Amino acid sequence: MKNSFVELHARELALSLLDAGTSRELVGPLDNMISPHLEPQGIVPESDDGIVLMKGKIEDKNVLIVSIEGKFQGGGIGEVSGAKIVAALEKALEDNQNGKTIYPILVLDTGGVRLQEANYGLLSISEIQNVVIALKKYVPVIGLIPGRVGSFGGMSITASILSYLITTNKARIGLNGPEVIEQEAGVREFDSSDKNLIWNTLGTKQRLATGLVDEVVDDTVDDIKEAVINEINAKKDAHRTENVDFYLSLLDQLDLNKKLDISSYDKLYQQVKTTKHEVADAVVGSEAGTKSRGRLWFEKLTGIKNAKSSVPTVLHAPKDGKEYIAIVPDAKNAFPRVRNGEVGLQEGFAVASVVNKIVAEDKNQTTKRPIILVVDVPSQAYGYQEELIGIHVALGSSAAAYAKARQAGHPVIAFIPGDAVAGGFLAHGLQSNRLIALDDTSITIQAMSKASAARITQRTIAELEEATKHVPAMAYDIDNYEKLGALYKLVKGIGSWDATDENVAKIKQIIDDAIQSTVNKPANLHFRYETPIAKESGRKATLQVRQLVTEQW
Repeated sequence: MKNSFVELHARELALSLLDAGTSRELVGPLDNMISPHLEPQGIVPESDDGIVLMKGKIEDKNVLIVSIEGKFQGGGIGEVSGAKIVAALEKALEDNQNGKTIYPILVLDTGGVRLQEANYGLLSISEIQNVVIALKKYVPVIGLIPGRVGSFGGMSITASILSYLITTNKARIGLNGPEVIEQEAGVREFDSSDKNLIWNTLGTKQRLATGLVDEVVDDTVDDIKEAVINEINAKKDAHRTENVDFYLSLLDQLDLNKKLDISSYDKLYQQVKTTKHEVADAVVGSEAGTKSRGRLWFEKLTGIKNAKSSVPTVLHAPKDGKEYIAIVPDAKNAFPRVRNGEVGLQEGFAVASVVNKIVAEDKNQTTKRPIILVVDVPSQAYGYQEELIGIHVALGSSAAAYAKARQAGHPVIAFIPGDAVAGGFLAHGLQSNRLIALDDTSITIQAMSKASAARITQRTIAELEEATKHVPAMAYDIDNYEKLGALYKLVKGIGSWDATDENVAKIKQIIDDAIQSTVNKPANLHFRYETPIAKESGRKATLQVRQLVTEQW
């Protein structure tokens, strides 16, 4: 244990990887950039907000290490911690763009979004994913998952996007933690007290067998560092989130009438051959599907009545030079955990397939087609088979596709007439240039249901609701979300079900205005920091962190 990597704290983890005498920490404890959102909830903050940024060298190669402290708030990502990661990765991107090679290494010991500042966490994680996609054009982005916490939530989606994942056998990787699945779907779906079930589903032995991690090494500093050095020299990329045809082929061959057996699934994974999948566009159906706000507005915006497609939960159609995409409920879906409009395996991979095709078709075009996301997603899917197969990769595929489309010059605009929750929002919405939402009290934007958030943060629902009165990022309503500064426009006077011809025309005009606002502007997510609300209060701490990172870089 003297040489254990897992047992080290975040700062020690970073120092153990770097050559002696080369380390320099950015925005460290003495800068005292604490989260402004924890003390109002009676939580003691940390002076580095649980994130260590360290520049240095490994075998004379420049590296940036981002190390997450799993023992502080479960390694959760909030406003300050997220801003530190995004700002440092963006500086690394600038260096690589200017010919100065630097390799980013992310040590992930994280439960994902920090629920005590949930919506800041979602914004930050989407921004991390965006810059990772941009960096991969220049250097591999290496992930290390040691194992005290593992990699869960939105950061497991981030892990799926990374070039290469190195883990120990003490790590677990999944979108939803066992307790959250049990809370949302019941103990019969996933028993959080069954340790064998947890390790057989989320442990690295299974993840290695099915290609969701690239290398499992012994828990020693020397073995971890050797694996990192080998990857820096080899510059491999697993391309997990680009391999959507393979995963759609795999889903086609599953027998969903019985519960998946782990060993038989591993065998099937090794046998499946990738075929070319085409997700058919939405067409007029003979009867209406399950009604939702997302379906209603998709049909009104595209003019397609009772829309149906080859993947019943994913609707896609061109209209007036734009490409509209929606994820909708399907009461008879073979995957029961997506019947209410959740984003699951098929949804993530099918959306990625659609978006990747649009990008490929417009590759040589001067003007790229706008992609319009109609967002009404109550969450990601909570289920055993989703976790076993790798729902975090499905959602990562969708998020990566939208990010690549935007970076290629496609205006990506999200219109939110319904709920925008958790991983569903990360996969379908948060990679957009602009966010447009209806001002309706029935719309929920958050990282987790109240019941699950209360369980994970060890509060009652009443205590959780009391906290939301003091911290807008904890709240579930769209008016508090506006206070974060991320919205392009909050549309007043139109209810989420009020898709009249007049209202639809008004929304189309706002979408056109949003598209026009992206012309000759950088294809990044910086708009969220630049709105008046963001500058005055919503992203004030974010902007302070970004300035410090720039000064110290």
